[in-house]
Amino acid sequence: MFAARRIRNLLIFFPAAFLLLCGASVLVLTPRSIRGDEKKSSDPWASSQILQPGALADELADKSGTPPTVVYVGFRTLFAGGHIAGASFNGTASTEQGLASLKAWADPLPRSTNLVIYCGCCPFDKCPNIRPAYTALSNMEFKRARVLVLPTNFATDWVDKGYPIQKGL
Repeated sequence: MFAARRIRNLLIFFPAAFLLLCGASVLVLTPRSIRGDEKKSSDPWASSQILQPGALADELADKSGTPPTVVYVGFRTLFAGGHIAGASFNGTASTEQGLASLKAWADPLPRSTNLVIYCGCCPFDKCPNIRPAYTALSNMEFKRARVLVLPTNFATDWVDKGYPIQKGL
């Protein structure tokens, strides 16, 4: 009787353990982990294509070279209220119309143009404009497109630091 109970317990335990291990391996071995890309950023740019505010301010102040072409890709009212001195507004990149405007503006430019895009409407990681704008320019094969990182917003990360601005359209 003891042996029969032991065999019955083993017949229940091993299949249950096997199913548990198989289930756990499915959770651990997802296609992303198999490919090895689970730690990749969702940002479409490489780390070499990001620019901090102080570095851009230095580039704009440097009179020895050609300054970058700075493009604002956020909301028109925020641009009119204040933007990086010399920046141009070419549409809100979170809309199809805004992306079309940006592409039309960028189309005649040489693909080697030193472009810096920025928004600053909200915290950088939640911005609805910067990623579509960068993706559009990248798809147009601009080789020197960079993204200005404004972690909090334009007012905090640019204006409050005393970097040059201009107002109006």
